[in-house]
Amino acid sequence: MPYTTAQIYQKVKEVLVDALGVDEEDVKPNARLMADLGAESIDFLDIVFRLEKAFSIKISREEIFPGDGFFSDSRLAADGRLTDEGLAVLKKQLSHIDFSGFEKDPRLAKLGDLFTVEAVVRFLEHKLNASGPAQD
Repeated sequence: MPYTTAQIYQKVKEVLVDALGVDEEDVKPNARLMADLGAESIDFLDIVFRLEKAFSIKISREEIFPGDGFFSDSRLAADGRLTDEGLAVLKKQLSHIDFSGFEKDPRLAKLGDLFTVEAVVRFLEHKLNASGPAQD
């Protein structure tokens, strides 16, 4: 049987508490991984690994977070901002992210605000539903 949103959220919360050493009550749906929970670039690899283990699935880092090389490509990011092409690529690559507010001011410094607990849950819902039935 597939996971419910509540089950996914609970497992994501456990992963983030373990990976980031934060208190469980801090892991709310709208909590930003970087600004609110203190995640750094290196933590994203650990989070992906822990999510893979928790849900028995494979996740490439680029499926859930932008790859490191993304920001060094001048077609995608320039002058501290995403280009139109960069925004289009990210929107396609990271369909679980709500870019609506970010599109108005696509500064790279604000990109981290898009990666919320809720966005991780949405990603996993899509990934788990696409891969068929899951176990408890």
